[in-house]
Amino acid sequence: MRPVAAFRESDTPLPYLAFSRSEWAALRANVPLSLSEDEIAGLRGRNEPVSLADITEIYLPLSRLLNLYVMASRSLNSMVESAFLGCPSISVPFVIGIAGSVGVGKSTFARLLQAVLSRWPDHPRVDLVTTDGFLLPTRVLEERDLMQRKGFPESYDLRRMIGFLAALKAGERHLDVPFYSHDAYDIVPDRFQTVDRPDILIFEGLNVLQTGSDRSAVASDFFDFSIYLDAATADIESWYVERFLLLQRTAFRKPTSYFHHYADLPRDKAEEMARQIWGRINLPNLQANILPTRERARLVVRKERSHAVGEVRLRHI
Repeated sequence: MRPVAAFRESDTPLPYLAFSRSEWAALRANVPLSLSEDEIAGLRGRNEPVSLADITEIYLPLSRLLNLYVMASRSLNSMVESAFLGCPSISVPFVIGIAGSVGVGKSTFARLLQAVLSRWPDHPRVDLVTTDGFLLPTRVLEERDLMQRKGFPESYDLRRMIGFLAALKAGERHLDVPFYSHDAYDIVPDRFQTVDRPDILIFEGLNVLQTGSDRSAVASDFFDFSIYLDAATADIESWYVERFLLLQRTAFRKPTSYFHHYADLPRDKAEEMARQIWGRINLPNLQANILPTRERARLVVRKERSHAVGEVRLRHI
C-alpha cells in the first residue's frame, strides 16, 4: 500500500491509497469464498474472463470493505435518529454507484459484486439497477436527434432517475424502474423492475458520477459509496470490438435484434463498423463525460489488458 496523488493535475489533488493486486488480496482476511465455479460462469460477461482467483483476490476484500461501510452507516443513522432526533430509525438502502466506459465490464463487475455482497448475513437483499432503464425511449431520442448520442447525459430521463433515487433514500417501497431491452435497443412499455427497499442497491451506469451544470440534484448525491472501473482507453476499445464481433455471431442474428442488419457483414467490415461506432459515439462520451468523473469515486479499480484487476485505489478523504 502506498499513498498517491490524484490521477491528473488539479488545484486540490485528492490523495489515494494504492494497492497492488496482492496487497489488496491480503485484505480479504477471513471472508469465506461463497461462489462456485458454476455460479461465476453464469455471472461473467460474454467476453470477460473471471476466475475464482478474481473472486478471492478482488471481490471478497471489496465485499469486506463495503460491509464495514454498511454497518458504520447503519450505526451512525441509528445514533443520530434515536439520540439526537428522539425517534426510531428507518432503515434505508445503502447505495453503491458504479461508473465506467462502455465495454469496460461494468455489468459483469456489478453482478459479481451483487453476488458476493448478498452472501453476507448483515445485508442479504442486494438489488442491481442499471441506468439503461432511464434512457429516453427510441421514439423520443429520434425526435430530439439524439440516437447518435445514446449514452450521453442528455439521452437519459434525468428527472425520473433522480426521482427514483430520492424516493429510495426516503425509504419508499415498491419503486418501479423501466425495463430496457438490449435486443430491441429500447425501453419496453409497461414492463418494470420493482425495487422494494433492499439492504443494498448497486446503481450502475456510464455517467452516474457526473456533476450537474447547475444546482440541481445529481445521481451521486444519493450514493454512500462509489466505484469507478478503469482501464487504458486502447484496451477498452479492443474489448468493445471483440464484444461487437461476438454479438454479431450470436445476438445480432435474431430477427428481433435492433442490430440484425449487421449480422451478415464480413468480419473485416464488422470490425470496421465497430471501430466507427466506438470513435463516433463511445470514445467522445468517455473523454467528455465519463473519464473526468474518475477521481470523484471513492474506489478506482484498474483493469489490465487481460481483464484482470491489477491495481485498486482507495480515496481516504
